[in-house]
Amino acid sequence: MGKLDVLYLGDNRFGELPPQLRMLRALTYLGAQDLGLTVLPDWIGELESLIELRLPGNRLTALPAAIARLAHLRELYLRGNQLAALPDEVGALAELRILDLRENALTAVPAALGRLERLLYLDLRANRLTALPERLGDLPVLEKLDLRWNPLGAGPAPLVERLRARGCRVLT
Repeated sequence: MGKLDVLYLGDNRFGELPPQLRMLRALTYLGAQDLGLTVLPDWIGELESLIELRLPGNRLTALPAAIARLAHLRELYLRGNQLAALPDEVGALAELRILDLRENALTAVPAALGRLERLLYLDLRANRLTALPERLGDLPVLEKLDLRWNPLGAGPAPLVERLRARGCRVLT
């Protein structure tokens, strides 16, 4: 069981991640879509080999600080949860390339996201964002930023202009 590297649990109604998963230290992909999760356990940080974590369609309201220990994580999918905020620790995910946060309840994103220097795609569609940290405009390799269906108004205009000027596709 410790050698398993891909696990798809989607479309079940576990309500929580089975604690036995914490033994799967070689796991590189975990698909846990539509499980009815309300909490992501702190032991998720023990799965240090994870490269891709898919948690869409759950009922998560927060992420544990332990998420920062997923040093190899490249893709994090959190679409369709109930996240109202993100911990600053998300900014420690130095290898992250894709961050999908669409269809949550975010009213702000931490400036720490501006430390994600390898981030290529950031999807913030359909949240409740009214402002963005200027630091997002400094993401060096960001190729696409999706901001549609947020009540941002003209607030992010300078940030958007900076990103577009260097070739990033920004959808507003």
